[in-house]
Amino acid sequence: MSKQLHKNFVDEQVKLLLKSYTDKKIKINYILSILGIKRRRFFKLLNRYKKDPDNFSIQYNRKTINRKIDKTIETNIIKELNREKILILDKEVPIRYYNYTYIKDLLENDYNQKVSLSTIINRAKTNGFYLTKPKRKVHDREVLTNYPGELIQHDSSHHLFAPYANSKWYLITSIDDYSRLILYAVLVERETTWTNIIALKVVILRYGLPYSYYVDSHSIYRFVQGRDSNWRNHYKLTDEVEPQWKQVLDDCGVKVTYALSPQAKGKIERPYRWIQDRLVRACYRKRISDIKQAQLILNSLIQKYNYQWIHSTTGEVPYIRFVE
Repeated sequence: MSKQLHKNFVDEQVKLLLKSYTDKKIKINYILSILGIKRRRFFKLLNRYKKDPDNFSIQYNRKTINRKIDKTIETNIIKELNREKILILDKEVPIRYYNYTYIKDLLENDYNQKVSLSTIINRAKTNGFYLTKPKRKVHDREVLTNYPGELIQHDSSHHLFAPYANSKWYLITSIDDYSRLILYAVLVERETTWTNIIALKVVILRYGLPYSYYVDSHSIYRFVQGRDSNWRNHYKLTDEVEPQWKQVLDDCGVKVTYALSPQAKGKIERPYRWIQDRLVRACYRKRISDIKQAQLILNSLIQKYNYQWIHSTTGEVPYIRFVE
């Protein structure tokens, strides 16, 4: 039975039971079973009754007033959720779910309105702005490192990062595996071997030579032999030809390791999702269509990620973990 006595009994019923107990007409176990309460609760009620039998009441009086959300805050929550919905419905944009944490940060930074994450989620559920995320796939290969520079994960993605732009851009990124510090993040209109070599140059000149790089089997990073056909026989096998990008690392004495599957690059995929997710939303809300303006937004996100954000896996700020 519910402990909320005021919803199940009236004052007179409880007073009668307490009086009967004090008069030794009924036993405590009988009262506990009727009211559905524990002995501790019973004796608290009994003490209150003895102090003032005439004014005894079980009616619940709230000590604090329910905190109601301001109408302007609720209006802004719904407005931002509607913007999220537009992005989700656009199949060209790499956004598939609502980001309630982003809305919380947006309200605090842009609207100067503080609101809890649970409040935003409740409003989302009430107004039809809620999607259940699927379970993430388990990584079939986990790369473990013990110090900064032991392994740099390098990758690129091709998306409509700015919904108001006329074309998709490439985001080239390098991240230190141990600290999760993002060492390089640049948007380019066209990805080439040279744009990836530039990324190597910037990282190496700024942070020094790493022990190894970790990449997928993209043709820029690796030569992979296709199957022979009836019309043509191939004589060069996988890795018998070294792309220019790999030649640069070979000249620097840096080892290259290849991921066996997309899931194996999980450590770089998570920061990618965080950056990509926030970059798209920020570019959309600021109506960005120029790649240089988008790069400025990306730079501010990287600054926050590297120097302020506590990584969920390491439990540390990436930059602090990198320099210690």
